[in-house]
Amino acid sequence: MAFYNKVGSLLRQGVSQNGQVPMASMFNSARYMSSKLFVGGLSFSTDDSSLKDAFSGFGDVTDAKVITDRDTGRSRGFGFVNFADESAANSAVTAMDGQELNGRNIRVSVANERPPRSGFGGGYGGGSGGGYRGGDGGY
Repeated sequence: MAFYNKVGSLLRQGVSQNGQVPMASMFNSARYMSSKLFVGGLSFSTDDSSLKDAFSGFGDVTDAKVITDRDTGRSRGFGFVNFADESAANSAVTAMDGQELNGRNIRVSVANERPPRSGFGGGYGGGSGGGYRGGDGGY
């Protein structure tokens, strides 16, 4: 789904700018999306730059991001690495999966797209049957 949203936004952006469809940009984005890796089991001391450094030997790393808790700012123990091409990403998966990084054995795999969320996530009045009214019609 995210892929189609990205392609759609690129098409709208390119058409609105010059009246032509930006095919090169569209293909580069599709290639970029297929070369994203999930890296789990990270040490809490691993930051964005050390993650990028660990994977840069396999090819051009366009982005490396350690995911942090929004409240504490502490690492959540996983991150993502984006490569410029798919072959570099594949070689990084085979070479780095199970290897040690900053004292921890990491898990590396091709990242899956996040499934779309359903509803509003629960809470007061959100989701199905939750909130003030409950599932039986309310007060």
